[in-house]
Amino acid sequence: MTTNRSRGARLVALATVVALVATACSNGGKEATTDTSTGGGNAAGSSGYTIAMITHEAPGDTFWDKIKAGAQQAAKDEGVTLKYSNDPDATKQAVLIQNAVDSKVNGIATTLVTPDALAGAVKSATDAGIPLVGFNSGIDQYQKLGALMYFGSDENLAGTTAGKRIQAAGAKHPLCVIQAQGSVALDARCAGVKSVLPGTENIQVNGADDASVVATLQAKLAQDKAIDYIVTLGAPIALDALKAMDQASSSAKLITFDLNAEAAQDIKDGKIEFSIDQQPYVQGYLAVTSLYLYIKNGNDIGGGKAVLTGPSFVDKTNIDKILPFTKNNTR
Repeated sequence: MTTNRSRGARLVALATVVALVATACSNGGKEATTDTSTGGGNAAGSSGYTIAMITHEAPGDTFWDKIKAGAQQAAKDEGVTLKYSNDPDATKQAVLIQNAVDSKVNGIATTLVTPDALAGAVKSATDAGIPLVGFNSGIDQYQKLGALMYFGSDENLAGTTAGKRIQAAGAKHPLCVIQAQGSVALDARCAGVKSVLPGTENIQVNGADDASVVATLQAKLAQDKAIDYIVTLGAPIALDALKAMDQASSSAKLITFDLNAEAAQDIKDGKIEFSIDQQPYVQGYLAVTSLYLYIKNGNDIGGGKAVLTGPSFVDKTNIDKILPFTKNNTR
């Protein structure tokens, strides 16, 4: 994206992105990280606005690189200073939101993966008059919490759509792998699959420990040969599942939510049937840009409803087009 284009051109570009997308996600248990980066469409931080982005990212999960890439590009386009911080622990994420409020940022974009735990901090932001938008997780709760807008996938719809697709391929007894306990987004995905395929079984794994994920899945697959599909809810877990399938000599097929470069290559190679992608780059971009437009002009994107960035399917029919973009974190 060019950084010296006119304001009108940027608004047209944003409207185009929203039109396209309108047609959740981390491993758990690792410590927080913080990053501050300046935008600079015309000059670093030239708008004078500072926006905080706070997520439940567990460091090392490649999914969040795409969120950050989108947010950083938006900050660059709009001349915004972006402060990014994260913690997979709900209580600590709430503290990060409160810290942003206390530092008097101009806007906050946050994931709402554990709505009850974050409600107090979100209210603190709204009480302080700081506009806050939700993204990635919390589509069913963001309005109740007081968030102005929301950008992400309808996770129950995504799970239902995935369930219908594998049902048509003959699935009877899928195994849905949940890597972060208490995540409303992950639970909704598996619930969607199960609504179509009642024989779906959920299994909880420790997404912060790849070796543990492999061992848990290997043991389950060796014990239950009736499992015919494995549904993972993040690309790194899909890679662990492939190892477990090999160790258990499982004939199950694998699908996953979300993408990274390795998972995309595995789709091309036929090891993963397809991915249900929520386009995290777009989530990060729209979350920051929407706040900029709201702060500057009072613009409200979505008309009071969530702006959907998915589900978007990636399979053998479109992987050649999408694969290159996974390597620069834009898809």
